[in-house]
Amino acid sequence: MYLADEAWPDLESYLDAESVALVPLGSTEQHGPHLPEGTDHLIAEGLARAAADRGGYLCTPTVNIGVSPHHKQFPGTMWVGAPEFRDYVESFTRNLTYHGLDRVVYVNAHGGNIEHLQEVGRRLYDDETAFAVEWMWDESIPELVDELFAENGPHGGPKETAMIQHLRPELVHGDRLESARDGGVLMSELEEAEPDGRRRGMVNGARVFYDAADNTDNGVLGDQTDASAAKGEQLFEAACEQLVELCDWLSARETEELRPKPRR
Repeated sequence: MYLADEAWPDLESYLDAESVALVPLGSTEQHGPHLPEGTDHLIAEGLARAAADRGGYLCTPTVNIGVSPHHKQFPGTMWVGAPEFRDYVESFTRNLTYHGLDRVVYVNAHGGNIEHLQEVGRRLYDDETAFAVEWMWDESIPELVDELFAENGPHGGPKETAMIQHLRPELVHGDRLESARDGGVLMSELEEAEPDGRRRGMVNGARVFYDAADNTDNGVLGDQTDASAAKGEQLFEAACEQLVELCDWLSARETEELRPKPRR
């Protein structure tokens, strides 16, 4: 069930019996010359809505803009500050608990959101308001990702390319996949040592870069030519299955199991 499509009398009867909500979150940021800026939130929304339909859960509207200042040099990237993002997510999650939804899955598709969603979950857990967890789609199926792609990449690489080829093929610039690869960076190249023995972007154990533009001229990593809609469908179906199982697990827990244990 998609919350924004429903009238309140229908939601009232639904909320009387259910306690789990899926909240899709992503970003609006560069994903290289071949993918749309909405890549992350398109993936998050696709997975959240499919899992909600298949598992009988509630899906909220999507949070389309996340913590993305590290992509700011590329035209069109939008972002919010980390404190504002955390406060916003915490606020609307508390709103969900007002309606009886005290088990929340943040269906996330943007790496820059991870630590902030986990922090919000911690706050809500500590004051016993809700049990909210961050879920990142590719982290639920790491073996499959490794199996499908020889040169994967964390941003704009073949896994995200394949997912958008599956979900929204009309938004993928197929004629730019080779230039995306050639103008970006392969993960194997990132792992190679510099002439002085240091890894790229590292000095004496410290990471000395903040922005994507410091490492990749066109904003992407990995071999995009290794992607296909068929691989995207495999990824989507496997991740969706993992998400439904997570929601089933949450739904089956007694409230006491999702609260902090008392002091010893």
